[in-house]
Amino acid sequence: MTTLEQVEKLRAMANVTYDEAKTALEAANGDLLEAIIYLEKQGKVNEPSGGGYYSSQKTSDTYSESYKEGCWDKKAHCHHHGAGFSSMVKKLGHFCMKLIRKGNANSFEVLKGEESKASAPVTGFALLLIFAPWITIPLIIIGLFFGFRYRFNGPDFSNNTVNDAINSAADAAVNLKKSMDK
Repeated sequence: MTTLEQVEKLRAMANVTYDEAKTALEAANGDLLEAIIYLEKQGKVNEPSGGGYYSSQKTSDTYSESYKEGCWDKKAHCHHHGAGFSSMVKKLGHFCMKLIRKGNANSFEVLKGEESKASAPVTGFALLLIFAPWITIPLIIIGLFFGFRYRFNGPDFSNNTVNDAINSAADAAVNLKKSMDK
């Protein structure tokens, strides 16, 4: 059973008369894609540019849905790119949220000897490094020469490779300070 709405959509997409659209839809059991193919086989609709092929089998629900929504030729591809872009944005958002949660679960600590003098979430420390590196990096380096040490603490820093690297930088600063005092 074809509806007036389907006939109007087919008329707009294929630029055919009302009777031709209704006949094509009835022959295709109300399927717009099949009706377009029916009209193309009769020579009433020009084939889309690009040299594609046509089949009466449904290969993908996405393509048939695009045609049912009124897309034609290159416009049908826009829906696929839009879905891809929105899924990429969602994935990026999930990744950022996961990163922020991990950053908030771990902390960056400033130590003097074995005593913790300050502690901040890694997220805050990362934001300082990104937005104010001209202040943060010199302060860290100056702190090394005044005997401060730094470490990352939390569930994601169980292996000490990062903290070992920070300790070796602190040791290098101490050795440089000793060599300057001589």
